[in-house]
Amino acid sequence: MRVCFIGGGNMGTAIIKSLISKEVVAPTDITVSDISQQRRDLLDKEYGVNTTSNNTEAVKNADVVVLAIKPQDLSNIMTELKNNLSQQLVICIIAGATLDTMKQGLDHPYLIRSMPNMPAQIGAGMTVWTATNDVTQQHKEYAKSILSSAGEEIYVNSEKYIDMSTALSGSGPAYIFLVIEALIDAGVHIGIPREIAEKLAIETTLGSTKMVKEMKKHPAELRNIVTSPGGTTVEGILQLETGGLRSLMLKAVIAAYEKSKELGLKK
Repeated sequence: MRVCFIGGGNMGTAIIKSLISKEVVAPTDITVSDISQQRRDLLDKEYGVNTTSNNTEAVKNADVVVLAIKPQDLSNIMTELKNNLSQQLVICIIAGATLDTMKQGLDHPYLIRSMPNMPAQIGAGMTVWTATNDVTQQHKEYAKSILSSAGEEIYVNSEKYIDMSTALSGSGPAYIFLVIEALIDAGVHIGIPREIAEKLAIETTLGSTKMVKEMKKHPAELRNIVTSPGGTTVEGILQLETGGLRSLMLKAVIAAYEKSKELGLKK
């Protein structure tokens, strides 16, 4: 499988790193096209991939083309690639870029829209993806192997779930980072040294998440185990519920979902 990346930024590089480290694709079978000479030199030095500044040359011999550019550059890139694609599968990892937008802009039938998230940079990502009807089984196997290299992946049969996933798993790391930050600050506020508060908050968040995943119990069931009647935890939970944590998280996801749909309409 020969893979071409249009754009060698953080997310593109994260996937490249995962593909190579897990031996899904050899460095010599990866080509990255980027306008930045500095970025191309870095990718060549760090990963030994082929680099170029010519997008149309980059896609020529590729089996898969990954669009890993900024949303504002998509229109120009599609114009450039239009009529320069044949049987290649195109995977887009750009927020708000709909299948219809890509189909019209590229005049190409083999398209996948995906939404990876930030933890893909350390191989712990969560990617949700869908495909046009023309995408073959071979194409889907290509996509699965590429996207799963950076963490977990889920295929959905309706594009509507991509915008929803953008709001939950795409933006979700920021919500979790904010919760961790708040826990650290709270620990400092009551007198815990910051370096200790940081370790406590990080390891508590990590351990709690692993429990939900590995024990396969509903989060509410695990929360009830920790929340002893008349204890310290129930007092803390009372304050979180009084402050509207649950409803605020719901509003945050809804707001991000609406913004994702808005970005798609603008394109």
